[in-house]
Amino acid sequence: MSLLLRLAALWTPPPLARQELDRVARVTTAALDALLAEHAPLSLDRVRREDPPAGGTLAERRAALGQAHDRRVAALVQALGREQAVALGRAALFPVGQQLGRDARARLGVGNGTADLLRAARVLYRVLGIAFTVRRQDGQPRFLRVHRCALAAHYSAVTCAVLSATDEGVVQGLNPAARLRFQEYMPAGAAQCRATLEVVR
Repeated sequence: MSLLLRLAALWTPPPLARQELDRVARVTTAALDALLAEHAPLSLDRVRREDPPAGGTLAERRAALGQAHDRRVAALVQALGREQAVALGRAALFPVGQQLGRDARARLGVGNGTADLLRAARVLYRVLGIAFTVRRQDGQPRFLRVHRCALAAHYSAVTCAVLSATDEGVVQGLNPAARLRFQEYMPAGAAQCRATLEVVR
């Protein structure tokens, strides 16, 4: 484990957390905006007008991001229907997540081990106000459970289904051998978001 990753796991300075959150907001909303520009340009104009001014505390930035995502996904669903909106949204956001993960891997010096992967994922999730635990039983895939998420209060179930592709991409970007797949979401009524995590060697 690199020294930088070790330090980041202990503490992320607030200015750096805000910078990273703004970066995530910029690339994820840009991906959704590109879909709206193609499939529902009038809706894109509307949702952009509803975006709050940039800035605020970390909590305010998280709330604004969650609301921006939710408005955009709702507009896609209205234009395309749920099934196509989810499919196109996930296809657009997975590579965005991969790039975020690759950037963090290089920046933090993330190694190939699972411990480094989980430590780096916790650093990135902390910026988003997300906390998770991971357990493994009898050599089976690891089970990841999100028990706190600052975005969940602002997401519909369909928004979570779309945006979780970003998380799945981030994990693969942090470690190309890793595969994360969500099955349950808090906005859909689950007590916790639940996913399987495998590292294929």
